[in-house]
Amino acid sequence: MSVGTSTPAPLALFPPGSALDPDGVLTIGGCRAEDLAERFGTPAMIVDETALRARARRYVRGLAERWPDSRVVFASKAFPCTAIERILVEEGLGVDVAGGGELAVALRAGADPERLVVHGNAKTDEDLREAVGAGAGLVVIDNDDDIDRLERLTTGEQGVLVRVTPGIRPDTHEAVSTGQRGSKFGFEPERAREAIARLRGSDRLRLDGVHVHVGSQILDTEPFARAVEAVADLGTFAVYDLGGGLGARYTYDDHPPSVEEYLDALVGAARSRLPADARIIIEPGRSLVAEAGATLYRVVTVKRGEPATVAVDGGMGDNMEVALYGQRFEAVVAARVGGGDPCHLVGRHCESGDRLSSGVPLADPRPGDVVAVPVTGAYCYSLANNYNGARRPPVVLCRDGRAREVVRRETYADLARRDVDGEPVLMGPG
Repeated sequence: MSVGTSTPAPLALFPPGSALDPDGVLTIGGCRAEDLAERFGTPAMIVDETALRARARRYVRGLAERWPDSRVVFASKAFPCTAIERILVEEGLGVDVAGGGELAVALRAGADPERLVVHGNAKTDEDLREAVGAGAGLVVIDNDDDIDRLERLTTGEQGVLVRVTPGIRPDTHEAVSTGQRGSKFGFEPERAREAIARLRGSDRLRLDGVHVHVGSQILDTEPFARAVEAVADLGTFAVYDLGGGLGARYTYDDHPPSVEEYLDALVGAARSRLPADARIIIEPGRSLVAEAGATLYRVVTVKRGEPATVAVDGGMGDNMEVALYGQRFEAVVAARVGGGDPCHLVGRHCESGDRLSSGVPLADPRPGDVVAVPVTGAYCYSLANNYNGARRPPVVLCRDGRAREVVRRETYADLARRDVDGEPVLMGPG
């Protein structure tokens, strides 16, 4: 696998450091896309480890420089993969989990339990029991039932935050907007005050502070600053968890704030409204991992027309973002990057909505070509599924021209692994 030598504009959405080798083939992490497709098959999720670590350091260092008593916590729902989380833990991040499965992955990745933040709008007894048993540092109280359950299940002292729904609707897809009134998450301010008062009287739950998160894929800083103002009005606390939500650049037309611009806005609002000795926590997810990932497919068939329809061997089984949120993705033919005529890039699943991108320029696509789709490091892994019996793809880490598989492709045996030939059990009156 050879190291690239140039970085033309069409590669702007691929992980930093992606380039073309002397033959004009896309390289990611110094590895040729065609070699990766041959070695690991397609579809395959490729993650540039160097790019991922660099992004994590920008967050950790940037926040610490602006607010020393601070903590960056990875919103693991964006990419709940052991190897990915292990890298982020090594870079000094905590982990935000929702549910027992994400908790188990975080612990397997070596996360410090004290740096775990446990979320969920419908936490079960099992979820909370596992969180308490693991020694999770903070549990986010999303409703009164969380308080009832935790007080019953906690034997020692458990740190908690109250999640506040501030009545802010950012400019993003409805499915990932969480801060508006009527959201299923958190307490509206008047109810948050009641929960805060109740927790201050608890002898088992230690109220450390408040939490706010207004949504995901937000492309301006104003909603984040407004959210800080909303929680500041609730009083003085030791901890303010300001959530995440910064958007990723999925298309050439997207221009999200930089990490530094986001932190400037967030910390600027904090300096004006929050206690100087409080701890600030942020929870980046999508904006931390999205640009480090790309997915490789192989073209199966091309239907010529105006425009041509290019079908690949993956689709909504490994990328649900298009069907769920209408998210647009760009794409390139790995051996002919740049230029080309607009095409409909579609998947292999039995849905007309299985479309990876509409009107995306592809240079003379042919059956057998490798197509690379950038910015798939967030939510593609977590939302991958077995529709039409698809086997979920592998995850491959690339660094300095070396590649290693950290999640293998599912097998057909895996698809049948949960089948049970059990005896019927009488459930009604005998």
